[in-house]
Amino acid sequence: MQSYLDFEKPVAELEGKIAELKNLAQTDEAVSIGDEVSRLQQRAEDALRDVYKKLTPWQKTLVARHPQRPHFSNYLKALVTEWTPLAGDRKYAEDPAIQAGFGRIDGVPVAILGQEKGNDTESRLKHNFGMARPEGYRKAVRIMEMADRFGLPVISFVDTAGAYPGIGAEERGQAEAIARSTEKCLEIGVPNLSIVIGEGGSGGAIAIAATNKVLMLEHSVYSVISPEAGASILFRDAGKAQDMAAAQKITAQDLLALKVIDGIIEEPMGGAHRNPEKIFADVKAEIAKFLGEYDDELGPLEIREQRREKFLAIGTALT
Repeated sequence: MQSYLDFEKPVAELEGKIAELKNLAQTDEAVSIGDEVSRLQQRAEDALRDVYKKLTPWQKTLVARHPQRPHFSNYLKALVTEWTPLAGDRKYAEDPAIQAGFGRIDGVPVAILGQEKGNDTESRLKHNFGMARPEGYRKAVRIMEMADRFGLPVISFVDTAGAYPGIGAEERGQAEAIARSTEKCLEIGVPNLSIVIGEGGSGGAIAIAATNKVLMLEHSVYSVISPEAGASILFRDAGKAQDMAAAQKITAQDLLALKVIDGIIEEPMGGAHRNPEKIFADVKAEIAKFLGEYDDELGPLEIREQRREKFLAIGTALT
C-alpha cells in the first residue's frame, strides 16, 4: 500500500478514487471504468508532477525519510553479486547500522559500505535506525584498509540521521571513531565513491563520504545537523524546522551549486520509492561510470591528491 506525505494529499485523493473504481470493477464486471480510470490517472500524474517540481527543502527532507524509500539493503540486493559481508571491528562488537563487505557490481570487484535504517519496527531496532556506534566506524576503517591493500574501489551508500549519540557510544570514543573513519576515507590510495540515498547527517555521514566523488539522489538531503535539532539550538523551537531546512541549504540542488557534491542522480517522478527499479538502474550506471573513470588511469598518489584538492576547494569560490 502506498504511503503518502501530507503535501501529497491531492495525489492521494486521486489515486484513492482510482483504487475504488478498480475494486468496483472487480465486484461488478458490467461496470466499464476504463475511460474514467485513464482520466484520473492522467490527473494524478499531473498533480504529482506539480507537487514535486516545487518541493521546499523541508518537503525534500520528508521525501528523503519516506518509509518506503529504498534503503541500502535494497540497493545491495539489486546491484551486488557475490556479496560477502564482514562483521565486527575486531575491538568491541558488531554494529548492524553499518553493513560492510565485498562483492561485484557489473562484474567489477569492489568494497561496499552502507548505512541501513531498516524497513520495519524489528529491522529498525536491529540496525538502530541507521545511527552507527563507534564499532560501526571502526568496522568501516577495517574494510577500507582491506580494500586499499587489495586495490579495490570503495563504494559507500549514505543514509543516516547522524551517528548514535548515546552515553555508551560516547564512552567508547564516538568522536574519535568518526575522525579515524574520515581520515581513512581521505588516506586510501584506491578510488572511492559515496552516494547519499536518503539522509546524510553530520559526522555520521561524512565518516564514509569523504570520497573522490560524492553523488546525491535528487530528493536526498545532506547537512551538518538535522533541521529539527538545528531549529532547537538556534531558534529554541524545533517547530521551526521548515525555516531551518531552508536556511541550511541541505538539498542536492543547493549543494551542487555550492560545489560540495559532484553530481545529482535524478529520481523517478514522485521519488525513488515510486519506481525503485529505475533508481537502481540509474545508480548502477553512475557507479559503472565512476569505475570507468579510474580504470588504471591514476596511481594511489594521484587519487589521494585529487581527493585532497576536491575537499580543500570547497568554499573557496563563494562570494
